[in-house]
Amino acid sequence: MKITVVGQGYVGLPLALAAAEAGFVVFGLDSDKEKIEKLLEGKSVIEDINDENITQYLKMNRYNPTTDPKSINNSDVVLICVPTPLDSNHKPDLTALIAATTTVGQNLASGTLVIVESTIEPGTCRNLLLPLLVNESKLSKSDFELAYSPERIDPTNKDWGIKNTPKLISGLTENAVNRADAFYMKFIDITYRCTSLEVAESAKLLENSFRFINISFINELSIFFSKIGINSIEVIRAAATKPYGFMSFYPSLGAGGHCIPVDPIYLAHGAGLVGAPTEFIELADKVNRHMPEYFISRAEQMLGEIRDKAILVVGVAYKPNVSDVRESPVESLILGLRAKGAKVLWHDEFVKEWKGEKSSELSDQYQLVIIATRHSYLDLTKIGKAKVLNTSNSNT
Repeated sequence: MKITVVGQGYVGLPLALAAAEAGFVVFGLDSDKEKIEKLLEGKSVIEDINDENITQYLKMNRYNPTTDPKSINNSDVVLICVPTPLDSNHKPDLTALIAATTTVGQNLASGTLVIVESTIEPGTCRNLLLPLLVNESKLSKSDFELAYSPERIDPTNKDWGIKNTPKLISGLTENAVNRADAFYMKFIDITYRCTSLEVAESAKLLENSFRFINISFINELSIFFSKIGINSIEVIRAAATKPYGFMSFYPSLGAGGHCIPVDPIYLAHGAGLVGAPTEFIELADKVNRHMPEYFISRAEQMLGEIRDKAILVVGVAYKPNVSDVRESPVESLILGLRAKGAKVLWHDEFVKEWKGEKSSELSDQYQLVIIATRHSYLDLTKIGKAKVLNTSNSNT
């Protein structure tokens, strides 16, 4: 059985290799030629996958990286796993998804099962992607099947991966649900069938909106705790001793990444189209985007004046031990510090190059070190006696 996975990033590559391990012949399709060249050489492009894993399935001809969309026409199942970020106006950006769906439609064969894994607002599969596939393929909507199964990938999570994370399944028809379920059950332990495409689309947004609101809530409270001299981490640990009704969330520079700060905006956008209020999300977004400004004020308190002061920001990725900088709040922090005249450099050996700059070495040449993302490799003894502002604990 042949499948094509469109998009070979943090979602598509692990999915492609999991399917290859299950015995499928997999085509990993991506428009990024440089990425495909690396994959063809057996070089991983994400932290979760090692080179040996890729090489193994390349040699077995079960994983075939390609930029040629013709693989779609020969596939039984086609999965769309491309990013759905926010645009420069902080609104949903479906550019990549529309381009990928157009390509799929132009190469779609009758009888194919198309599964969308990209995060989208309710109604997108039915009202946008289905008509697009029909128009581009010149097929009737009864000539192929459309399913939606939102990705649940958490990079570097050692406890929960593709196999043991329950998979939501939905489809335009019962047959689409059955086929998608049968496909995923080849390499995923538990599947859950949703009653409609819209339920699955909404569930994905709810998952991360819940996290977004609570992260922003604890960030706001951490400011209060700091002002009255209480360690916010100690407060959270104390509250977490309650065995029911509480979940721990921790303060930070702000939520980053491709899901938590993005998915709630998709949910709010969909709600806005029908005139439904989403005040919690709007307030959480405001708090989240304020956090870099708050820590800039903390830096000013610690140094008195930050103009011409040497500051090192440690970690620009959105979470520890990854190179992913999507929606990283560190960008706002650095820009804000520089706007006030500070001489800011950054260090991150996972990212290495970012925004036309290269990672600087850890050293004792800085007047302030701001720990934004604490990678496990960091040796902070190298910063000597520099003042430290830790964004994950507002009292340090």
